[in-house]
This record gives sequence, C-alpha cells and structure tokens, in this order.
Amino acid sequence: MSKRRQTNSQQTSPNATPGHPPLTRMDRWLFYVTASLTGATVMMIELLGTRIIGPYYGVSMIVWSSLLSTALLALSVGYLVGGRLADTAPWLRLSHILLVTGVLIGVIPLLSKPVQLASNGFGLRGGALLSALILFTPCLLTLGMVGPYVIKTVTQGLERVGRTAGTVYAISTLGSVLGTLFLGFFLLPLFGTEAIVVSLSLLMLIMAFVLALYERQRLRSGHSLLVWGVSTGVLAAALLLGVGTSIGERDYPGSDVVFEAETHYGWVRVIDQPERGIRWLMSGGSTIGAEDLETGLGLLGYQQVVGQLPRFHPAGDSALLVGLGSGHLVNTYARFGVRTDAIEIDPAVAHAAQQYFSFEPTGEVVVGDARYRIQQLERRYDLIVHDCFTGGAEPIHLLSLEMFQTLKARLKPGGVLALNFVGLTHDGERTPVEAVANTLDQVFEHRRTFVSSPEATFNDFVFVVSDDPLELSGPAVSRQWLQAREVSVTGDTELVITDDFNPLETLHIAKAEYYRNLLIDRVGESVLFY
Repeated sequence: MSKRRQTNSQQTSPNATPGHPPLTRMDRWLFYVTASLTGATVMMIELLGTRIIGPYYGVSMIVWSSLLSTALLALSVGYLVGGRLADTAPWLRLSHILLVTGVLIGVIPLLSKPVQLASNGFGLRGGALLSALILFTPCLLTLGMVGPYVIKTVTQGLERVGRTAGTVYAISTLGSVLGTLFLGFFLLPLFGTEAIVVSLSLLMLIMAFVLALYERQRLRSGHSLLVWGVSTGVLAAALLLGVGTSIGERDYPGSDVVFEAETHYGWVRVIDQPERGIRWLMSGGSTIGAEDLETGLGLLGYQQVVGQLPRFHPAGDSALLVGLGSGHLVNTYARFGVRTDAIEIDPAVAHAAQQYFSFEPTGEVVVGDARYRIQQLERRYDLIVHDCFTGGAEPIHLLSLEMFQTLKARLKPGGVLALNFVGLTHDGERTPVEAVANTLDQVFEHRRTFVSSPEATFNDFVFVVSDDPLELSGPAVSRQWLQAREVSVTGDTELVITDDFNPLETLHIAKAEYYRNLLIDRVGESVLFY
C-alpha cells in the first residue's frame, strides 16, 4: 500500500516528469521570490490606482470601492484561469505570464487619460468603476495567475500540496505587506506615480527574462535566449519611450506649471495662466488657492466671506486656520490684528503657499492631519476657520459631530467658528448642506449662514457658529455686503453626521461631478492627468 502511494505521489509530482530534474532549494526560492514580488506588485497597483484615477474622479470611498472590487474580481479570475492553464497548457510558462504582465502594467500611463475621458459619461460611480476595470483588470488578472503556476511547479507530491500552497500564499501576502509599506513610506514621495508604474513594468519584464533563462536550463524548455533577450529589451525600450513621450508632450494649454510635487497626500501644483493673470494652487483635482498675479490678492469667492470673520468677534486676536491653502486668509486676518496659526496636512501645500504666493505667516504652521493635530494643541483661539476641500469632496472625517466638538473645545469663551462647505443645491436638493447645518446646531447655540454667490446653485456655504449671539461690527458697507450674502439654512433634516454614520460622499456625488466639469472649464482637462 505504501509503495502504491509513493508511486502515485511520484507520478503527480512535476519534478518526476521525464526531463524535469528535482527542484533544489535555490530553485524553490526563485519561485518564492517571484511570488513575493508579484504579491507586492498587486498591492502597489491597487494603491497607485487612487493616484491615477483620484485626480479625475476624486479620492473618495467610491473610487476606493471601484479599485478594490476590480482587484478582487481580477485576482479571482486570475486564480481560476491560472490553475486550469497550469494543468492543461504545458506550453504556457510562468515567464510568458510575467512578460505579458509587464506590458499590461506599462501601458497604464498611456491609456489613463483616454480611458477616463471616455468613461466620464457614465457619471462618478460608473466612470470610476469602468476606468478601474479597463486600466487594472488585465494586469491584475495575469498577476493572479502566478500563484497557481508557482504552486504547481514547487509541489513535491500530493502529501505536500497543502504545505506548499500555504507557503506560497504566505510569502505572496508577506510581499504584499512589504510592498504596501515600501510604496507608502518611501517610493511615492521620492519618485511619483508614473515612475513607479514604469518601474513595476520593467521589474516584471526582468523577472520574465530570468525565469525564461531558468526554464531553458532547468526545465529544458524551448526558449531561445536571443529571442527572449531581444524581445524583453525592445518591450522595455518601447515602454520607456512611450511613457517618456507621453510625459514630454503633456502640457496645459495657456498655462505654465511653476511648481509640482507628489507627496503621500496628493499631487500639488502651482499653475500660472498669464493671459488671465491668475496663479492657481492645485491639489489633485481640486483648486485650493488662487491669486491675482499682479496684486497678489486672493481670488476665491468664499475667502471674501470668511475674511470678514473677525467682525463677529472684534476683541479676538488669535485664530486657527484648519487647511492652509494658499494662505491668503492669514494675510487678511493680519489686517485685523489677528495672529493666525495654521494646520495643513500636505507639506507641499505649505511649501507652495510660502514660496509661490503672497502668504506671510503670522503664527505657527503645523504640518499634519487636522483631526490628530487639533487634539495635540494646548492653545485656545478666538477664531477658528475650518476650510478643507479636495478633489470635489471634503475629507469626511473632518465633518462630523465629534470633529465639531473637538473644534469647540479649542475655542475660547465667546469664540467663533467658520466652516466652509461646498454645496450643490440644484432642483431644491439641500440635504448635504442641511445635514452639516443640523450637525453644527447640535454643538453650538447660534448659527448664521452665508454664500459666496447668492444666485448660484453651486456655492460655498460659510457657516458661522458660536455659543454667543453673532452680531456684526465694523463699517456699514462691510455689514451690508455680508448681509446680502446671508441665506437661511434651516437644518430641518433629522440627519446628524457622526463618525459612525457619515453619508456625505454618497449625498454629494452630483456635486463632485459638477465640480469636475467646472474645473475642466476653468483650468482645462489636462490638469487632471499625470
């Protein structure tokens, strides 16, 4: 009986196939390294997907859901197809799969813009999902095929299949962990998205050539090293040339890029439009600052409203700005004798504000996530401005009952908070705006609401709240100007936004789509693509 089991084991082992010598420890480690590197590549592609699609569709839960669903679907199909081909297609080698994977990854930067433009007509949900499916399914599917091929190759016998499969998937998952950390901690801030995508493509091509060499020498495949070497070299050169040409030809009609940086948090650019006399500060697909090139004055409409905040608290001399942008509000408050600290999550934004705009700091600029940094503050302020907006959507963790309570704790008695919230109120739909108003009403006793453009449906809603009555001071002309922009937002909705339940991203899909089209009209579609 034991002899029969041994015979069956040998017959099912790929290493017992005539002409295939048993695998050595070094052989197995070659395949384990392959599993690890492809596992790392899977996670890197998923994470880089937000940088590729995010500037156009916004970095929201919708984009993340689209990318994760695409990855899981592609990998599941890859596992299935890879397992079947490993058993039924001996002519298809692991080197072939990695060669195709390298090409599929390399064309992502070339296809990104046309694919996203073509999918725009399907709306935010459909467009983000369709873009993710087209751009990332092919390479993730072939990456999913690697695992079954590695398991098939390194399995020593039926009695070791479970152990081998567990080892391969453990090593692949460990590679995913290391790849995720390496990308987020080191690669993105140093090299940027396109360079990393091209590098992953070249890595797959190099691995394909190494495996082709191994398969020829150890598995006695019919690979021609000359053909493989030339093919790999030509593909690598073509990808580098194609992506390089794409980058070189990328321009912004009527605009000049003065500064550009990619960080953990986004793609920051300073763009001049000389004919219009405007300098823009962009973060991903969002305008977070604009100034007149001649006067250096801020041009964003809501800043004129928020700039009047000291008139609600004439005795106040300290302010906290949550979201620095181009820093124009700091200059405005300085004219009221107010010293302003600022919290900005992106160091590139803080750098751009100080180097390329008329921002003159009067207090400390703290770099970090506002939700965390505010809790570390020891000072309290007379005025706080909450001004966080990016990619057509606000960071929802900064718009909740708990966040507003945290901000209130940083106000002095009688202090005033202003919150800028971008809202679209077409067809009478005001639920997101009313939800924010209702949530603020749970925390503060008094609220007044102003808009940057009284007749517009796409507006900056500036909520001014305090526990003390909100009375305007200053010249009559300033009071009249601000009062002309006051609107009634009842907050009649029962929705209270909390950390546990925050549906703003879903409620604001129409706003995100409208904002994307507005940005294209204002600056041009090229600014949304790497």
